[in-house]
Amino acid sequence: MISLNNRPKMNKLKIRVGRGIGSGKGKTSGRGVKGQKSRSGVAIKSFEGGQMPLYRRLPKRGFNPISKKNIAILNLDKIQSYIDKKSIKTSDVLNSDLLKRLNLINKNSIKLKILGSGEIKDKINIEADLASKSAIKKLEKIGGSIQIKK
Repeated sequence: MISLNNRPKMNKLKIRVGRGIGSGKGKTSGRGVKGQKSRSGVAIKSFEGGQMPLYRRLPKRGFNPISKKNIAILNLDKIQSYIDKKSIKTSDVLNSDLLKRLNLINKNSIKLKILGSGEIKDKINIEADLASKSAIKKLEKIGGSIQIKK
């Protein structure tokens, strides 16, 4: 039976390196010769013996927010230019489905926001998720309407 005091490896001494030729770990102290690895205080960071390091195995996340909301923005002057080009008619309701169908906004966008830069001359009905105060004011001034979805 093995008692606590005479377990194997219990009484092994630590190898003292750099203590002369006779010790077998003298001179270079088992570090080989020259090179970065033979110097003190250096370690090759994140080197995993040729295995693909952890920082390269994990996906890049950086400044790409995971929960990013894809919001398509549309200014009033852009809507006016689409009306002038006859891409959209003033009679139909302008919503994200129509704009996606006509490839005027990105098909991956989840919400539509109307912004008020530029002027709009034609009366139009818009259905959007979000709208700026100036856009609402300009649309109501010319007699158009904007419905904001909840």
